[in-house]
Amino acid sequence: MKKYIVLILAIISMIYVFTSVKAEDTIIPDEAIRFRVIANSNTIYDQNIKVQLKNVVQNKIFELTKGTETIEETRKILKDNIDLLDNLTKETLKNLGYDKDYKINYGYNYFPKKKYKSVTYKEGMYESLVITLGTGEGDNWWCVLFPPLCLVEADESTTSDAEYTFFIKEIIDKYTK
Repeated sequence: MKKYIVLILAIISMIYVFTSVKAEDTIIPDEAIRFRVIANSNTIYDQNIKVQLKNVVQNKIFELTKGTETIEETRKILKDNIDLLDNLTKETLKNLGYDKDYKINYGYNYFPKKKYKSVTYKEGMYESLVITLGTGEGDNWWCVLFPPLCLVEADESTTSDAEYTFFIKEIIDKYTK
């Protein structure tokens, strides 16, 4: 009988958890710093350049901000290293054979409205590091630097060493053995 009560409670809990999460609950905090790379155009070449540059700069930002716990720490590191990130961008684009101009800006920058995985992010001015390639008329890539929502993927050890568990399954296993 005890097993059935635990099982029923677990099922009710699962139903509650999965039905109470709404798309609008998944938002970027007000205190956030974004990172955006805008391609010159939507040609395959320009989009490829954008992705390659994004990977290099994102990895460097991860290296610089690893271990930061506050937005103030992250902000200071980005501001103190804007020249380093500019030089890294310049060198990476040169190595890729990209000869168009680019701009790198840290401050409040415009982000258009974006719908991603049933979540709509509002347009507006957001604190961010933005790299614009050429005329900046292509599709863009962006993520959140702080809290570090996009930098976790840059740390290969994070995903390979992580152990994922399901809380409700642990409870069921505990009381049914």
